[in-house]
Amino acid sequence: MRLDGWRQRAPHKDSLGPKVRDVIQPAIAALGGDPDPECWIVWGDDPAVRYTVLALSEAGLVLVAVRVNVPQEGPRSSAKLVRWNRVQTGELAMEIGGGHRLLSFQVEGQVLRGSDVEAEEIAAFALDVFAGMDGRPLGTRSAAGGRIKGAAPTAAGRPAVLRLPGPEGSSS
Repeated sequence: MRLDGWRQRAPHKDSLGPKVRDVIQPAIAALGGDPDPECWIVWGDDPAVRYTVLALSEAGLVLVAVRVNVPQEGPRSSAKLVRWNRVQTGELAMEIGGGHRLLSFQVEGQVLRGSDVEAEEIAAFALDVFAGMDGRPLGTRSAAGGRIKGAAPTAAGRPAVLRLPGPEGSSS
């Protein structure tokens, strides 16, 4: 999901207001990212006070620590670029049961967890992180669980799902 798309999902109305975006977008752009990048936001315990933005860029993963309301200063952000060969990830794990999907993924010490639709969105973001780490093009997946952007619907009316090749010598 793009940074501007997160505004509707913010748990606190001022968390991604114009003043806050004005300290996030220049930080990402200065480190080589798009001003409105594909990203994931880790809201944390108090999103009205602070949270972290993980933004994809060609050069690596941009991490932006955001403070929403610093007394007597307003919003503040600090950012760093972690080159793709230095990005640290954990496993991407999904549990399915009772018609629900639970997913967890760890990247640069941030744990992303979600269920159902959010799980698919996290999986798509995680697979884009893996693509960046492998040197493949970024943004080939939509925020809808790994579906290919602009893919023609299948016979069932759903978009085609991108299948990754199996290990060499496997029949899948």
